[in-house]
Amino acid sequence: MAQLRIAWAGGEVIANLRDTPTVKQLLAALPREARVNTWGEEVYFELQLKAALEPDAQQVVDPGTVCFWVEGSSLALPFGPTPVSKGDECRLVTKCNVLGKIEGDPRKLKSVRDGAKIRVELL
Repeated sequence: MAQLRIAWAGGEVIANLRDTPTVKQLLAALPREARVNTWGEEVYFELQLKAALEPDAQQVVDPGTVCFWVEGSSLALPFGPTPVSKGDECRLVTKCNVLGKIEGDPRKLKSVRDGAKIRVELL
């Protein structure tokens, strides 16, 4: 199983990835740096991958799920409610490909600020 390090000034998380077509594209494109956007308790950033929506894509996921937002060509890392959530759920803007899961507490992502630089690399 592949692992990613997702790092920003002041923190990092490690993610365990599944074996999916989108993960294969992501791994081939690493390492990457991008500027972060925040949306409620979600961090996302563009990676410029062209992936198709996979059959098991989901809109509501557990905190810390590593997702790929096909329409926005972005990695999405929800760790709590977003503006479209119902209650405390992690609801993405649309269905997204599920790539894996962050180890430990995904709320570490709360320290990521909008516009900050983030780096994604294979461990």
